[in-house]
Amino acid sequence: MENLITGTLEKLFEGTVWAEGPLWIPESQTVRWSDIPNNRILEFSPATGSTREYATGVEYTNGRTLHRDGSVVQCSHGRRRVERDHDGVVTPIVEAFGGHRLNSPNDVVVAGDGTVWFTDPPYGILPGTVEGHEGEQEYGGCYVFRFDPETQELTAVVTDLVHPNGLAFSPDESLLYVSDTAGAGYGVPFRIAAYPVEGGECGEGRTFVELEDDAASDGFRVDAEGRVWTSAGASVRVYDHDGTLLAAVELPEKVSNLCFGGPDGQDLYLTATTSLYRLRTSTRDAREAHQQS
Repeated sequence: MENLITGTLEKLFEGTVWAEGPLWIPESQTVRWSDIPNNRILEFSPATGSTREYATGVEYTNGRTLHRDGSVVQCSHGRRRVERDHDGVVTPIVEAFGGHRLNSPNDVVVAGDGTVWFTDPPYGILPGTVEGHEGEQEYGGCYVFRFDPETQELTAVVTDLVHPNGLAFSPDESLLYVSDTAGAGYGVPFRIAAYPVEGGECGEGRTFVELEDDAASDGFRVDAEGRVWTSAGASVRVYDHDGTLLAAVELPEKVSNLCFGGPDGQDLYLTATTSLYRLRTSTRDAREAHQQS
C-alpha cells in the first residue's frame, strides 16, 4: 500500500465560526470556502499564503463544486436553492420541487453529463439556526436530487436517508456515495451509503461505512483510485473501496469537509470549525480521473 499522506498537517487560516464547502478553483489557483454563520465566502492563495473575503452577505452558502464551464455551483441555505457563481455574478439553478421550496441544499456535485446532484437536509431552516433562516420543510422530506439543466427536470433519486449531507461519485460515476448525519437523536447511525447509478437513477443503497456517534461524515471526496476521504469528527479518514480503513489523521478541531487541489491536485484542503488546513497526499480527486478517461 502506497503512503497516502506524505506531509504534515498545516494550518493556513484561522478565524471562522464554522468553515465549510472547500473547493479548489483552477483558474485562480485558490481555495474557496464558506464561513457559514458569518455569512461570507473566503479564498486562500497558496502562492501568497494570504486569505481574502471573496464575498459577504452571501445567504449562508455551504458546499460547492466546479462546473464543466469553470463556473462554481454552490448551495445556499438562505435562498434555499442551488446556484451558479460565474465571476461573481450569482444566478439560480434550481430552488423548488413540486411547487415547494427546497429545505437548505447542503452539498453538490456535477456529473459528467452536466446534471447537478445535491443533498437537501434541514440544517439551514431549523429553529435557532445560525446557518440560514428558520423555516418549514415544505415538500415533507430530505432527499438527494438530480437536476437536468437541459430538461429543467428535478428528480428525487435518494429518499431513504434521514439527513443526507456529503456526496461524491466513484471515478466512473457508477456509484454515488451519500452520508447521513442525522445520528442517534433520530435513531440512526452516522454512516456513508453507496448507491448504484444507471441511467440517471439510483438503485437500492447499502451501508458503505458506519461511524461512531462523535464522528459524522459531514463532507468527503473520492480519489482517483476510488478511495473515500472523509471528515469524521476531529479527524480525516481514508477508506478503501470495500470500506476498509486505510489511514486517519487527527485534527485539533471538528472537521466539516475537504477537497483536493494545488498545482498538481495532490494537496488536501480541510475546513475544520475555525480554520483551514492542508495535508500533502499521493493522490488526486476522482473527478480528474473521470475527465481524463
